[in-house]
Amino acid sequence: MRTVRVNALSKSYDVLIGKNAVEALGEEAKKVCPGALKVLVVSETNVAALYLDPVKAQLEGAGFEVTDYVFEAGEQNKNINEIAGMWNKMAEAGFTRTDFVVGLGGGVTTDMAGFAASTFLRGIKVIQLPTSLLAMVDASVGGKTGIDIPMGKNQVGAFWQPSLVLEDISFLKTLPDEVFTEGMGEVTKHAFIMDLELFDKLGKANGDIRSDEDLLEEIVCMNVSDKASVVGEDENDNGRRQTLNFGHTVGHVIERDSGFTKPHGICVAKGMGIVIDACVRAGTLAKEDADKMKDLLKLYKLPVTDDITPEAIVEGAMNDKKKRGDTLSVILVNKIGQAEIRKMNKEEFLKFLSV
Repeated sequence: MRTVRVNALSKSYDVLIGKNAVEALGEEAKKVCPGALKVLVVSETNVAALYLDPVKAQLEGAGFEVTDYVFEAGEQNKNINEIAGMWNKMAEAGFTRTDFVVGLGGGVTTDMAGFAASTFLRGIKVIQLPTSLLAMVDASVGGKTGIDIPMGKNQVGAFWQPSLVLEDISFLKTLPDEVFTEGMGEVTKHAFIMDLELFDKLGKANGDIRSDEDLLEEIVCMNVSDKASVVGEDENDNGRRQTLNFGHTVGHVIERDSGFTKPHGICVAKGMGIVIDACVRAGTLAKEDADKMKDLLKLYKLPVTDDITPEAIVEGAMNDKKKRGDTLSVILVNKIGQAEIRKMNKEEFLKFLSV
């Protein structure tokens, strides 16, 4: 099993990555949550049907009293009502500050489990057990938690680092193809903004990293290492961590305007494609690099365009959590593997997208 250490300012912890890693859950939980008696496993209907029972068995075998909270799968259920349901479950079970939460699922689940843990009793521990590619390479690592509101995605949340992230590559075998493809939106993002070696490796894999389990584990580990390096430098998203939002400022508007029916990773890919084209028109990115980036997205069956207008993007982005005062931090890639944070006001962003 591979180990990536995340050294955030508020907490350091391990991300354990490997085949059948879930089998270590009980023992690892005892190490990072000493004194805990109870655990709430948060999951959603699709994942729970596959993995909830074996995960509960692992925890019960380690001596924990296990309660579960299963919500209906879908981004539209990433809301305060479900969080309140988690709080109530823990309160009814008599949880104390030494007890903990396990997030078992994709990015929606890990975000919600982390937020419930960060707010119950003013903060208890959380262990993340991601089951999707997107959650493994991005959502479960770094301590960003949250829920959506009608005005936008992840508008309410907290920075709350997990005590452990356990990434079982075997979980990815059961992912539907479209869900795996969605995760490639975040994988390619890391390649574009900071990891030329990852970019080259994805290109050589020719659109298929799933059939080779060893390669898949290596790709996941590279992405987690990339994320960990950024989080260690800028935990609270005030500097370099903002580069991880490449494609997100646009993608979040597309996602929100769809009523959260379009998958997050697909919307991010569209957002990246739109910003890549804008960078070429603005003269900050060579067309050769832009073509290589868009070709890689297409190779992994990701879209690079959307029919959203520049005006709609700008209006939606003005409600984005990345806004500071009257400016947005727009992430550009001026060369493959290197990202830039460019401050733009509303008029500048519209001009950038419209040129």
